[in-house]
Amino acid sequence: MLKRIAIIAGIVLGVVAIVLVGSVLYMRSYFSAAEAKSVASVVGDVGAKRVLGVFAHPDDEQLVTGFFSIAKERDGAFTALVTGTKGEAGKQVPVVARQQDLGIVRKAEALKNGFALGIDDQEVWDYPDGGVPDVPMEELVARIAAKVVAVQPELVVTFWPASGATGHKDHMRMGLAAETAVKQVRAQASAGYAGPRWIAYVITPPNGLRTFGGETGKSVADNQPDATHAMPGATDAKLRGWKIHASQEHYVQAAYGFPDWLLYLLWDQEFYRVVDLGANAEAR
Repeated sequence: MLKRIAIIAGIVLGVVAIVLVGSVLYMRSYFSAAEAKSVASVVGDVGAKRVLGVFAHPDDEQLVTGFFSIAKERDGAFTALVTGTKGEAGKQVPVVARQQDLGIVRKAEALKNGFALGIDDQEVWDYPDGGVPDVPMEELVARIAAKVVAVQPELVVTFWPASGATGHKDHMRMGLAAETAVKQVRAQASAGYAGPRWIAYVITPPNGLRTFGGETGKSVADNQPDATHAMPGATDAKLRGWKIHASQEHYVQAAYGFPDWLLYLLWDQEFYRVVDLGANAEAR
């Protein structure tokens, strides 16, 4: 009798395991991009040795954790990162500081996470959180272009200007300014530096956006192109990153209703639209 119970229990557990695995695989389909080429590293795939990221807020680098950490650890690239604002208008989840001090705290969190990712050159600027679209475009472009010239990257990674990965207006503005600055530097190329050869735009999984992202997610999916590259997302480093971003540690839970470990169980890749500017390709 006991043997029969053990056999039945084993069968039940096996069925449950199969159902759970099947459910995970099914849910993972919402966080994929079938059209993208799978690579170990975007930076390694194009052969870049110097990389600059241009983003808007502390914790935006969580979208490109795999990109930067693998560029450093696997490819030995020089990596630089610009964050346009200190994130002072963000909502704390959990509350870790006085709200008036949040910009200082989040800047420190960004710098600490950048160090953990091996970023060689990192700056957090002081444009207003939520107010980047009000900054004159000429000012943004000039400042980013100066950073491009100083770093001399072959590849710049940023937001797709029409969607900003999440629909945030600061994201879209920084993406457009970065794209414009890259074109400007290339147009004014000197004998010593011809400007970036590639732009890599962050792409968020369209099926997941349309299914779980509401109207904003649908708008983002409708206004971004297909990804050309898929690469590992370095999920352990992403989980570490939310710990470092202590004021945003529970952001995933608050925004999506489930914990970060579950999100990255399903979404364990990063997706990019890589544009080769040296092949007479259009950037947009």
